[in-house]
Amino acid sequence: MPAKGHAPLPLRLYSVLSSLVGPLVYPRVAKKLQAHGTAPERIKEREGIATEPRPKGPLLWCHAASVGESLSVLRLIAHLGVLHSELSFLLTSGTATSAQIVANRLPPRTRHQFAPIDTPKSVNRFFDHWKPDAAVFVESELWPNMLNRAQAAGIPLALVNARISEKSAQNWARAPATARHLMQSFRMIHCQDTRTETHLRTLGLTQATKGANLKAMAAPLPVDMEEKTRLSQLLKHRPFWLASSTHPGEDEIVLDAHQTVLETHADALLILVPRHTDRAADIAGLITGANLRLTQRSLGQDPASDAEVYLADTLGETGLWYALAPITCLCGSFSKVGGHNPFEPAQGGSAILHGPHYANFSQVYAEFDAAGAAREVSDAKALSDAVLHLMDDDTARHALADHAKTLSHAQDKGLDDIARDLSKALELG
Repeated sequence: MPAKGHAPLPLRLYSVLSSLVGPLVYPRVAKKLQAHGTAPERIKEREGIATEPRPKGPLLWCHAASVGESLSVLRLIAHLGVLHSELSFLLTSGTATSAQIVANRLPPRTRHQFAPIDTPKSVNRFFDHWKPDAAVFVESELWPNMLNRAQAAGIPLALVNARISEKSAQNWARAPATARHLMQSFRMIHCQDTRTETHLRTLGLTQATKGANLKAMAAPLPVDMEEKTRLSQLLKHRPFWLASSTHPGEDEIVLDAHQTVLETHADALLILVPRHTDRAADIAGLITGANLRLTQRSLGQDPASDAEVYLADTLGETGLWYALAPITCLCGSFSKVGGHNPFEPAQGGSAILHGPHYANFSQVYAEFDAAGAAREVSDAKALSDAVLHLMDDDTARHALADHAKTLSHAQDKGLDDIARDLSKALELG
Protein backbone atom coordinates (compact mmCIF):
# COMPACT_ATOMS: atom_id res chain seq x y z
CA MET A 1 0.00 0.00 0.00
CA PRO A 2 2.17 2.93 -1.17
CA ALA A 3 1.90 6.27 0.53
CA LYS A 4 -0.25 8.84 -1.23
CA GLY A 5 -0.58 12.58 -1.17
CA HIS A 6 1.76 15.23 0.13
CA ALA A 7 4.02 14.41 3.07
CA PRO A 8 2.75 15.75 6.42
CA LEU A 9 4.37 18.96 7.67
CA PRO A 10 6.70 17.22 10.20
CA LEU A 11 8.25 15.14 7.41
CA ARG A 12 8.73 18.17 5.18
CA LEU A 13 10.38 20.03 8.05
CA TYR A 14 12.57 16.98 8.71
CA SER A 15 13.81 17.02 5.11
CA VAL A 16 14.79 20.70 5.35
CA LEU A 17 16.43 20.34 8.77
CA SER A 18 18.36 17.23 7.78
CA SER A 19 19.90 19.15 4.88
CA LEU A 20 21.01 21.88 7.26
CA VAL A 21 22.23 19.60 10.06
CA GLY A 22 23.88 16.97 7.83
CA PRO A 23 27.23 18.78 7.53
CA LEU A 24 27.43 18.88 11.33
CA VAL A 25 26.46 15.22 11.77
CA TYR A 26 28.85 13.68 9.26
CA PRO A 27 32.13 14.61 11.07
CA ARG A 28 30.86 12.94 14.25
CA VAL A 29 29.81 9.83 12.35
CA ALA A 30 33.14 9.71 10.53
CA LYS A 31 35.13 10.13 13.74
CA LYS A 32 33.29 7.23 15.36
CA LEU A 33 33.94 4.93 12.40
CA GLN A 34 37.58 5.99 12.30
CA ALA A 35 37.96 5.21 16.01
CA HIS A 36 36.83 1.64 15.28
CA GLY A 37 39.44 1.16 12.56
CA THR A 38 37.23 1.65 9.51
CA ALA A 39 39.22 2.19 6.32
CA PRO A 40 39.18 5.92 5.39
CA GLU A 41 37.77 5.29 1.91
CA ARG A 42 34.81 3.37 3.35
CA ILE A 43 33.83 6.19 5.69
CA LYS A 44 32.69 8.15 2.63
CA GLU A 45 29.94 5.58 2.16
CA ARG A 46 28.08 7.41 4.92
CA GLU A 47 27.85 10.34 2.47
CA GLY A 48 26.33 8.03 -0.12
CA ILE A 49 29.62 7.66 -2.02
CA ALA A 50 29.86 4.01 -3.09
CA THR A 51 33.14 2.09 -2.88
CA GLU A 52 32.00 -0.82 -5.04
CA PRO A 53 30.37 -1.00 -8.49
CA ARG A 54 26.73 -1.90 -8.83
CA PRO A 55 26.35 -5.49 -10.02
CA LYS A 56 24.53 -6.14 -13.26
CA GLY A 57 20.95 -7.31 -13.14
CA PRO A 58 18.27 -6.91 -10.45
CA LEU A 59 19.46 -5.78 -7.02
CA LEU A 60 17.67 -6.28 -3.70
CA TRP A 61 18.74 -3.80 -1.03
CA CYS A 62 18.47 -4.90 2.62
CA HIS A 63 18.96 -2.25 5.30
CA ALA A 64 19.69 -3.07 8.95
CA ALA A 65 20.70 -0.90 11.87
CA SER A 66 23.50 -2.72 13.63
CA VAL A 67 24.94 -6.14 14.48
CA GLY A 68 21.86 -8.06 15.57
CA GLU A 69 19.68 -6.89 12.70
CA SER A 70 22.45 -7.48 10.13
CA LEU A 71 23.07 -11.02 11.34
CA SER A 72 19.37 -11.80 11.42
CA VAL A 73 18.90 -10.94 7.75
CA LEU A 74 21.91 -12.88 6.39
CA ARG A 75 20.14 -16.22 6.35
CA LEU A 76 17.10 -14.66 4.69
CA ILE A 77 19.36 -13.21 1.99
CA ALA A 78 20.97 -16.61 1.44
CA HIS A 79 17.52 -18.22 1.19
CA LEU A 80 16.29 -15.63 -1.30
CA GLY A 81 19.50 -16.11 -3.29
CA VAL A 82 18.68 -19.77 -3.76
CA LEU A 83 15.10 -18.98 -4.78
CA HIS A 84 16.12 -16.18 -7.19
CA SER A 85 19.41 -16.97 -8.90
CA GLU A 86 19.25 -13.77 -10.94
CA LEU A 87 19.25 -11.51 -7.84
CA SER A 88 22.22 -9.72 -6.32
CA PHE A 89 22.04 -8.24 -2.83
CA LEU A 90 23.24 -5.10 -1.09
CA LEU A 91 23.32 -5.07 2.73
CA THR A 92 23.68 -1.71 4.47
CA SER A 93 24.17 -0.93 8.13
CA GLY A 94 25.39 2.00 10.17
CA THR A 95 28.02 0.72 12.61
CA ALA A 96 31.64 -0.34 12.30
CA THR A 97 31.03 -3.43 14.41
CA SER A 98 28.29 -4.67 12.11
CA ALA A 99 30.56 -4.22 9.08
CA GLN A 100 33.40 -6.11 10.76
CA ILE A 101 31.21 -9.02 11.87
CA VAL A 102 29.34 -9.58 8.58
CA ALA A 103 32.44 -9.13 6.41
CA ASN A 104 33.27 -12.85 6.36
CA ARG A 105 29.69 -14.08 6.51
CA LEU A 106 28.10 -12.47 3.47
CA PRO A 107 26.06 -14.89 1.34
CA PRO A 108 26.87 -15.34 -2.37
CA ARG A 109 26.25 -12.31 -4.61
CA THR A 110 26.04 -10.02 -1.55
CA ARG A 111 28.08 -6.94 -0.75
CA HIS A 112 28.06 -4.61 2.25
CA GLN A 113 28.13 -0.82 2.37
CA PHE A 114 27.60 1.66 5.16
CA ALA A 115 24.18 3.28 4.92
CA PRO A 116 24.09 6.95 3.92
CA ILE A 117 23.23 9.40 6.65
CA ASP A 118 19.64 10.50 6.10
CA THR A 119 20.19 13.77 4.28
CA PRO A 120 18.73 14.38 0.81
CA LYS A 121 22.17 14.81 -0.77
CA SER A 122 23.67 11.60 0.70
CA VAL A 123 20.55 9.56 0.03
CA ASN A 124 20.35 10.79 -3.57
CA ARG A 125 23.99 9.81 -4.19
CA PHE A 126 23.27 6.37 -2.78
CA PHE A 127 20.19 5.79 -4.95
CA ASP A 128 21.77 7.24 -8.09
CA HIS A 129 24.59 4.70 -7.84
CA TRP A 130 22.90 1.55 -6.58
CA LYS A 131 19.47 1.89 -8.24
CA PRO A 132 17.91 -0.91 -6.16
CA ASP A 133 15.00 -2.76 -7.73
CA ALA A 134 13.42 -3.52 -4.35
CA ALA A 135 14.28 -2.95 -0.69
CA VAL A 136 13.82 -4.65 2.66
CA PHE A 137 14.13 -2.72 5.92
CA VAL A 138 14.80 -4.70 9.11
CA GLU A 139 13.13 -4.00 12.48
CA SER A 140 12.76 -0.30 13.28
CA GLU A 141 15.52 1.43 11.31
CA LEU A 142 13.29 3.80 9.34
CA TRP A 143 14.67 7.00 7.84
CA PRO A 144 12.23 9.44 6.19
CA ASN A 145 14.48 10.66 3.37
CA MET A 146 15.42 7.09 2.44
CA LEU A 147 11.79 6.03 2.35
CA ASN A 148 10.64 9.11 0.45
CA ARG A 149 13.32 8.67 -2.23
CA ALA A 150 12.47 4.97 -2.60
CA GLN A 151 8.77 5.78 -2.88
CA ALA A 152 9.40 8.51 -5.46
CA ALA A 153 11.42 6.02 -7.54
CA GLY A 154 8.61 3.47 -7.36
CA ILE A 155 10.81 0.92 -5.57
CA PRO A 156 8.78 -1.83 -3.85
CA LEU A 157 9.44 -1.82 -0.09
CA ALA A 158 8.98 -4.36 2.69
CA LEU A 159 9.57 -4.17 6.44
CA VAL A 160 10.54 -7.41 8.17
CA ASN A 161 10.80 -8.24 11.86
CA ALA A 162 9.13 -4.94 12.70
CA ARG A 163 9.27 -4.05 16.37
CA ILE A 164 7.75 -1.01 18.07
CA SER A 165 8.39 -0.28 21.72
CA GLU A 166 5.67 1.09 23.97
CA LYS A 167 7.42 4.46 24.01
CA SER A 168 7.58 4.59 20.21
CA ALA A 169 3.94 3.58 19.98
CA GLN A 170 2.98 6.44 22.30
CA ASN A 171 5.02 8.90 20.20
CA TRP A 172 3.44 7.67 16.98
CA ALA A 173 -0.03 7.95 18.49
CA ARG A 174 0.62 11.69 18.89
CA ALA A 175 1.29 12.04 15.16
CA PRO A 176 -0.68 9.24 13.49
CA ALA A 177 -0.81 10.88 10.06
CA THR A 178 2.98 11.18 9.95
CA ALA A 179 3.50 7.59 11.11
CA ARG A 180 0.91 6.29 8.70
CA HIS A 181 2.44 8.19 5.77
CA LEU A 182 5.86 6.69 6.47
CA MET A 183 4.65 3.15 7.02
CA GLN A 184 2.25 3.03 4.08
CA SER A 185 5.30 2.94 1.85
CA PHE A 186 5.66 -0.75 2.74
CA ARG A 187 3.77 -3.32 0.70
CA MET A 188 4.49 -5.92 3.39
CA ILE A 189 5.04 -5.43 7.12
CA HIS A 190 6.13 -8.58 8.92
CA CYS A 191 5.93 -8.07 12.71
CA GLN A 192 7.98 -10.02 15.22
CA ASP A 193 5.34 -9.83 17.96
CA THR A 194 1.63 -9.30 18.53
CA ARG A 195 2.18 -5.96 20.27
CA THR A 196 3.75 -4.44 17.15
CA GLU A 197 1.02 -5.83 14.88
CA THR A 198 -1.64 -4.32 17.14
CA HIS A 199 0.03 -0.90 17.22
CA LEU A 200 0.42 -0.78 13.45
CA ARG A 201 -3.10 -1.94 12.72
CA THR A 202 -4.37 0.75 15.11
CA LEU A 203 -2.73 3.22 12.73
CA GLY A 204 -4.69 1.69 9.86
CA LEU A 205 -1.81 -0.36 8.43
CA THR A 206 -3.74 -3.46 7.46
CA GLN A 207 -0.68 -5.02 5.77
CA ALA A 208 0.93 -5.53 9.22
CA THR A 209 0.94 -9.22 10.16
CA LYS A 210 2.68 -11.12 12.94
CA GLY A 211 5.06 -13.88 11.88
CA ALA A 212 8.06 -15.79 13.17
CA ASN A 213 10.90 -13.77 14.67
CA LEU A 214 13.63 -13.43 12.06
CA LYS A 215 16.31 -13.53 14.75
CA ALA A 216 15.09 -16.98 15.72
CA MET A 217 15.99 -18.18 12.24
CA ALA A 218 19.45 -16.63 11.99
CA ALA A 219 22.25 -19.08 11.32
CA PRO A 220 24.21 -20.13 14.42
CA LEU A 221 27.10 -17.85 15.27
CA PRO A 222 30.44 -19.12 13.94
CA VAL A 223 32.60 -21.19 16.26
CA ASP A 224 36.33 -21.88 15.99
CA MET A 225 36.13 -25.57 16.86
CA GLU A 226 39.88 -25.96 17.41
CA GLU A 227 39.83 -23.09 19.88
CA LYS A 228 36.75 -24.52 21.58
CA THR A 229 38.49 -27.87 22.02
CA ARG A 230 41.63 -26.19 23.36
CA LEU A 231 39.75 -24.04 25.86
CA SER A 232 37.55 -26.98 26.91
CA GLN A 233 40.68 -28.91 27.81
CA LEU A 234 42.07 -25.92 29.65
CA LEU A 235 38.89 -25.49 31.72
CA LYS A 236 37.75 -29.12 32.06
CA HIS A 237 38.44 -29.31 35.78
CA ARG A 238 36.85 -25.94 36.64
CA PRO A 239 33.25 -24.79 37.05
CA PHE A 240 32.65 -21.73 34.88
CA TRP A 241 29.85 -19.56 33.55
CA LEU A 242 29.38 -16.79 31.02
CA ALA A 243 27.97 -13.27 31.31
CA SER A 244 27.38 -12.14 27.73
CA SER A 245 26.66 -8.72 26.20
CA THR A 246 26.99 -6.69 29.39
CA HIS A 247 26.14 -2.99 29.39
CA PRO A 248 27.08 -0.24 31.87
CA GLY A 249 25.67 -1.05 35.31
CA GLU A 250 25.45 -4.77 34.59
CA ASP A 251 29.11 -5.66 35.05
CA GLU A 252 28.78 -4.82 38.73
CA ILE A 253 25.80 -7.17 39.04
CA VAL A 254 27.56 -10.16 37.48
CA LEU A 255 30.79 -9.50 39.43
CA ASP A 256 28.80 -9.32 42.66
CA ALA A 257 27.10 -12.61 41.77
CA HIS A 258 30.43 -14.23 40.93
CA GLN A 259 31.92 -13.28 44.28
CA THR A 260 29.05 -15.19 45.90
CA VAL A 261 29.66 -18.16 43.59
CA LEU A 262 33.33 -18.16 44.65
CA GLU A 263 32.30 -18.64 48.28
CA THR A 264 31.01 -22.10 47.33
CA HIS A 265 33.27 -22.90 44.37
CA ALA A 266 36.61 -21.26 45.04
CA ASP A 267 37.96 -22.32 41.63
CA ALA A 268 35.01 -20.97 39.62
CA LEU A 269 35.64 -18.78 36.58
CA LEU A 270 33.44 -16.05 35.12
CA ILE A 271 33.88 -15.34 31.40
CA LEU A 272 32.68 -11.77 30.91
CA VAL A 273 31.87 -10.60 27.37
CA PRO A 274 31.00 -6.88 27.08
CA ARG A 275 28.52 -5.85 24.41
CA HIS A 276 30.94 -3.14 23.30
CA THR A 277 34.64 -3.93 23.48
CA ASP A 278 35.62 -0.26 23.82
CA ARG A 279 34.44 -0.54 27.45
CA ALA A 280 37.10 -3.16 28.22
CA ALA A 281 39.44 -0.85 30.14
CA ASP A 282 36.63 0.36 32.39
CA ILE A 283 35.45 -3.19 33.04
CA ALA A 284 38.97 -4.36 33.82
CA GLY A 285 39.12 -1.60 36.42
CA LEU A 286 35.87 -2.82 37.97
CA ILE A 287 37.21 -6.38 38.14
CA THR A 288 40.50 -5.48 39.80
CA GLY A 289 38.67 -2.98 42.01
CA ALA A 290 36.55 -5.88 43.28
CA ASN A 291 39.80 -7.73 44.18
CA LEU A 292 39.14 -10.38 41.57
CA ARG A 293 42.05 -11.86 39.62
CA LEU A 294 41.80 -11.07 35.93
CA THR A 295 43.16 -12.25 32.59
CA GLN A 296 42.18 -10.59 29.32
CA ARG A 297 41.69 -12.10 25.87
CA SER A 298 42.56 -8.97 23.87
CA LEU A 299 46.02 -9.11 25.45
CA GLY A 300 46.52 -12.63 24.13
CA GLN A 301 46.02 -14.21 27.55
CA ASP A 302 44.27 -17.49 28.35
CA PRO A 303 42.07 -17.92 31.44
CA ALA A 304 44.88 -18.56 33.91
CA SER A 305 44.46 -21.30 36.51
CA ASP A 306 44.26 -18.72 39.29
CA ALA A 307 42.12 -16.21 37.35
CA GLU A 308 38.64 -15.61 38.71
CA VAL A 309 37.42 -13.54 35.74
CA TYR A 310 38.33 -13.87 32.07
CA LEU A 311 37.51 -10.67 30.16
CA ALA A 312 36.67 -11.82 26.63
CA ASP A 313 36.94 -8.42 24.96
CA THR A 314 37.32 -9.42 21.30
CA LEU A 315 34.97 -9.16 18.34
CA GLY A 316 33.42 -12.06 16.47
CA GLU A 317 33.88 -14.76 19.13
CA THR A 318 30.51 -14.72 20.86
CA GLY A 319 29.58 -18.01 19.21
CA LEU A 320 32.68 -19.59 20.72
CA TRP A 321 31.67 -18.57 24.24
CA TYR A 322 28.09 -19.81 23.81
CA ALA A 323 29.35 -23.17 22.54
CA LEU A 324 31.92 -23.40 25.34
CA ALA A 325 29.99 -22.22 28.41
CA PRO A 326 27.54 -24.59 30.12
CA ILE A 327 25.69 -21.60 31.65
CA THR A 328 25.04 -18.20 30.07
CA CYS A 329 23.59 -15.11 31.71
CA LEU A 330 22.38 -13.03 28.77
CA CYS A 331 22.66 -9.39 29.79
CA GLY A 332 21.12 -6.24 28.45
CA SER A 333 18.29 -7.50 30.66
CA PHE A 334 19.36 -5.96 33.96
CA SER A 335 19.20 -2.45 32.48
CA LYS A 336 16.86 -0.44 30.27
CA VAL A 337 18.55 -1.80 27.12
CA GLY A 338 15.67 -4.24 26.72
CA GLY A 339 17.45 -7.58 26.36
CA HIS A 340 19.31 -9.43 23.62
CA ASN A 341 18.61 -12.38 21.34
CA PRO A 342 18.28 -15.63 23.38
CA PHE A 343 18.30 -17.80 20.26
CA GLU A 344 22.07 -17.32 19.95
CA PRO A 345 23.04 -19.01 23.23
CA ALA A 346 20.24 -21.54 22.62
CA GLN A 347 21.87 -22.58 19.35
CA GLY A 348 25.21 -22.82 21.15
CA GLY A 349 23.79 -25.32 23.65
CA SER A 350 24.16 -23.16 26.76
CA ALA A 351 21.65 -23.02 29.64
CA ILE A 352 20.21 -19.50 29.67
CA LEU A 353 19.60 -17.09 32.55
CA HIS A 354 18.41 -13.51 32.05
CA GLY A 355 17.34 -10.42 33.96
CA PRO A 356 13.86 -8.90 34.27
CA HIS A 357 14.08 -6.22 31.54
CA TYR A 358 13.56 -7.61 28.02
CA ALA A 359 11.06 -5.34 26.29
CA ASN A 360 12.85 -5.82 22.95
CA PHE A 361 12.12 -9.55 23.09
CA SER A 362 9.10 -9.70 25.40
CA GLN A 363 7.22 -12.37 23.49
CA VAL A 364 10.36 -14.43 22.80
CA TYR A 365 11.44 -14.49 26.45
CA ALA A 366 7.91 -15.36 27.53
CA GLU A 367 8.01 -18.38 25.21
CA PHE A 368 11.48 -19.39 26.43
CA ASP A 369 10.53 -19.15 30.10
CA ALA A 370 7.22 -20.98 29.61
CA ALA A 371 8.99 -23.79 27.75
CA GLY A 372 11.61 -24.26 30.46
CA ALA A 373 14.21 -22.98 27.99
CA ALA A 374 15.43 -20.02 30.08
CA ARG A 375 15.12 -18.72 33.63
CA GLU A 376 14.57 -15.16 34.80
CA VAL A 377 16.57 -13.81 37.75
CA SER A 378 15.95 -10.45 39.34
CA ASP A 379 19.27 -9.34 40.83
CA ALA A 380 22.80 -10.39 41.81
CA LYS A 381 21.59 -12.62 44.65
CA ALA A 382 19.09 -14.46 42.46
CA LEU A 383 21.72 -14.75 39.72
CA SER A 384 24.31 -16.33 42.03
CA ASP A 385 21.68 -18.73 43.40
CA ALA A 386 20.73 -19.82 39.87
CA VAL A 387 24.34 -20.21 38.75
CA LEU A 388 25.19 -22.33 41.79
CA HIS A 389 22.10 -24.49 41.27
CA LEU A 390 22.95 -25.15 37.63
CA MET A 391 26.61 -25.81 38.43
CA ASP A 392 25.62 -28.43 40.99
CA ASP A 393 22.66 -30.00 39.16
CA ASP A 394 23.66 -31.48 35.81
CA THR A 395 20.11 -32.68 35.11
CA ALA A 396 18.58 -29.23 35.56
CA ARG A 397 21.31 -27.58 33.50
CA HIS A 398 21.01 -30.03 30.60
CA ALA A 399 17.20 -29.76 30.63
CA LEU A 400 17.36 -25.96 30.37
CA ALA A 401 19.85 -26.12 27.48
CA ASP A 402 17.99 -28.92 25.66
CA HIS A 403 14.65 -27.12 25.86
CA ALA A 404 16.28 -23.95 24.48
CA LYS A 405 17.83 -25.81 21.55
CA THR A 406 14.53 -27.54 20.78
CA LEU A 407 12.68 -24.22 20.79
CA SER A 408 15.31 -22.69 18.53
CA HIS A 409 15.14 -25.49 15.96
CA ALA A 410 11.34 -25.27 15.85
CA GLN A 411 11.54 -21.76 14.38
CA ASP A 412 13.32 -22.72 11.15
CA LYS A 413 10.17 -23.45 9.16
CA GLY A 414 9.17 -19.77 9.33
CA LEU A 415 11.98 -18.77 6.97
CA ASP A 416 10.18 -20.27 3.96
CA ASP A 417 7.05 -18.29 4.81
CA ILE A 418 8.88 -14.97 5.06
CA ALA A 419 10.82 -15.59 1.83
CA ARG A 420 7.63 -16.55 -0.01
CA ASP A 421 5.73 -13.49 1.21
CA LEU A 422 8.64 -11.18 0.37
CA SER A 423 8.99 -12.62 -3.12
CA LYS A 424 5.31 -11.97 -3.78
CA ALA A 425 5.16 -8.49 -2.19
CA LEU A 426 8.32 -7.25 -3.93
CA GLU A 427 7.60 -9.02 -7.23
CA LEU A 428 10.95 -10.78 -7.18
CA GLY A 429 9.87 -13.28 -9.82
